[in-house]
Amino acid sequence: MEEEKELTVGTQVEHERFGTGFVFRTSLMNYEIIFERGGRMSFPKSTAMVEMEVVSEVVADENPKQLSLVEVEQALSYILEKYNGIEQEVELGERWQGGTMILKPANDSLPKEIPLEAFFHKIVMVRDRLRVLEQNINSHKKLTDEDKVNLQQYISRIYGSLTTFNVLFKDKKSYFVGAGGE
Repeated sequence: MEEEKELTVGTQVEHERFGTGFVFRTSLMNYEIIFERGGRMSFPKSTAMVEMEVVSEVVADENPKQLSLVEVEQALSYILEKYNGIEQEVELGERWQGGTMILKPANDSLPKEIPLEAFFHKIVMVRDRLRVLEQNINSHKKLTDEDKVNLQQYISRIYGSLTTFNVLFKDKKSYFVGAGGE
């Protein structure tokens, strides 16, 4: 019986559900892989190759160079950006930069002040997570096409509810678009 070859750091794999991923750490028992859909996941070495296939292999060096954390972060950012794992940076409209959102209660308690940059970041994160949810629904193997369409309608309605916040975006291409949009 032929022994299974071990994956090395940097090897690109394809998973049916999570899409393209890159091995970023190996341990005695597991592979840690970052996927474009699903993010960081750990797989037992004993079953990993049953669930995915190798797209491009990185051959282990006899004398591997120790990379600094900065070098690893730069390489990982490059890989994720190249394969759409990182959304492009979305800019806050210029007139809102440095602004504050004030939530004033009806009673006499103190208002809550939130920097608009922090609020805007939360809105962008909601949008990014909705996109990941959308991808997971569309690639799910057990959902029927009818189930996918029904769930997609809810996501479109959520986007529609979020169109109120489009005023914060610098570029119209970053706007939320609901069910009535394009």
